[in-house]
Amino acid sequence: MRKTIIILIIFIVACDNSNEEDRRNLAIKLTQESILVDGHIDVPYRILQESVDVGISTESGDFDFPRAKIGGLNAPFMSIYIPAEKETDGTAKDYADQLIDCIEDLVAIHPNKFAIPKSLDELREQVEQGKISLPLGMENGAAIEGSLENLKYFYNRGVRYITLTHSKSNHISDSSYDDSRPWKGLSEFGKKLVGEMNTLGIMIDVSHVSDEAFWQVMEVSSAPVIASHSSARHFTPGFERNMSDEMIIALAEQGGLIMMNFGSTFISAKSRSSQASIAALVERYMSEGNLSKESSRVEEYTKYLHKDKFVYADLDDVLDHFDHIRNLVGVDHIGIGSDFYGVGDSLPVGLKDVSEYPNLVFGLLERGYSEEDIKKILGGNLLRVWQENETYAALHGR
Repeated sequence: MRKTIIILIIFIVACDNSNEEDRRNLAIKLTQESILVDGHIDVPYRILQESVDVGISTESGDFDFPRAKIGGLNAPFMSIYIPAEKETDGTAKDYADQLIDCIEDLVAIHPNKFAIPKSLDELREQVEQGKISLPLGMENGAAIEGSLENLKYFYNRGVRYITLTHSKSNHISDSSYDDSRPWKGLSEFGKKLVGEMNTLGIMIDVSHVSDEAFWQVMEVSSAPVIASHSSARHFTPGFERNMSDEMIIALAEQGGLIMMNFGSTFISAKSRSSQASIAALVERYMSEGNLSKESSRVEEYTKYLHKDKFVYADLDDVLDHFDHIRNLVGVDHIGIGSDFYGVGDSLPVGLKDVSEYPNLVFGLLERGYSEEDIKKILGGNLLRVWQENETYAALHGR
């Protein structure tokens, strides 16, 4: 009898291992066979700052061509990130042009590896050709500089979504990170801009905006809206940069989607707490030593504290966000917006770079998501929203 039980246990373990291997293989298959969209990757900023060629293998960073191929990533939105100070010094438009130039140069160097789509049909064609399609998303509408002509200009350069603001309130919208809220939501120009974006087919991105601005976008926009790299505030109470349940429901009811940010401090309350503790210790160190933030001593001390005290999220923490949103509004309104390179050294265990999307898909399979569900999350949902924006523009554009 005892021998029979042992054999049965061995059989069950072997079956479990076999099932796990099958799910891992299926995860790889799904990433390789799908259009995998990541709503936000900060590659242009990296290229401009480091003069790095991501068309070949790189030692640092979270994205390059070989790793993207391993992970199945074939449609990452390139973030045309405009730091807030560029609006203040009047260089926002020029800076956006420099970043777009970087991506165009990358395509020129590696025409068989990369391409920039200006429509959904072009994206699909580029992926079919085996290229990594690089749609452009502008992070911070400061580069519009109050001109609808500039909006059309950036549309012609390939920008297909605009994050209305970033870390500071700008001439379009209040920011979730800024205590100064001059517009109590959107400015009058911001409201007009949303309508013009609809008529051009540029998706409105509500990541970074204040809650008041979000609700005003919901009132003004006639086409579905995205949050290109946000997560669920349910797990990070008080963190306005993430989205509340009420906001996620409203976004879904309007046909839009939330694309999950992978940064540990977006995902985990414990991670946010550890970051706050580190910041407090750094402040005390600066005060006691009469040091500035630019001091090399402060930089080294911050790195030491981060290595010693920072709490990383893990894959299960990320999956909890997917589950929460699925339970709230269903899988049709969930996407991926990793914020690779943008969140620095805060990525969760198991999702450290673009080669690891199969880990995410394996986790979704483990939690009971169907293949159809996963294909929607990987890219189908974003492609639907993009199509609806294109269709609206075709019917109502000038």
